Amino acid sequence: MTKIWRETGFVANDPWVIETDEEKASEEQKPLLGLDALIAKAEESNDVGLGVVIKPADDVTRLEPYLYRLEIVAVAFPAFNDGRAFSHASLLRQRLGYTNELRAVGDVLIDQIPLMLRVGIDSFAVTNETTLKRLSENRLPGIPHHYQPAVRHAEGGQAFSWRRVSAKSA
Repeated sequence: MTKIWRETGFVANDPWVIETDEEKASEEQKPLLGLDALIAKAEESNDVGLGVVIKPADDVTRLEPYLYRLEIVAVAFPAFNDGRAFSHASLLRQRLGYTNELRAVGDVLIDQIPLMLRVGIDSFAVTNETTLKRLSENRLPGIPHHYQPAVRHAEGGQAFSWRRVSAKSA
């Protein structure tokens, strides 16, 4: 069972569904389309409030002309050791200026969530039992020190200009 989590807690009645050949969005739901399907729909209509799933091999820059029409972009983490979605999220937030919801889907694990938050992901489709348990207990691991700037604001470090302290841990 998939649950949607944000820093404010679990979300009830999330309308977004990743459409596949086997699963389609119902009347009350909204589809998260693949990149090619989203571009085709955007080209044939003037619809806004669209959703898309970006897979690791997708070229996220193809979304640029349509970003103002998107309500949500989901970045796929198919396996814990595939970090290309981190780059997709960073590109969307920092270079392309995407400001709406950015969701992690797939293999979302508790130890990666703080890093996902740092690159601008703000909602998470969680299926992993350990992750669900830890999030329900409000036990998100902290990463107080980091060495690179990110989407999230960071304050200057204590003694080293290259070390930063997260705003949460300060």
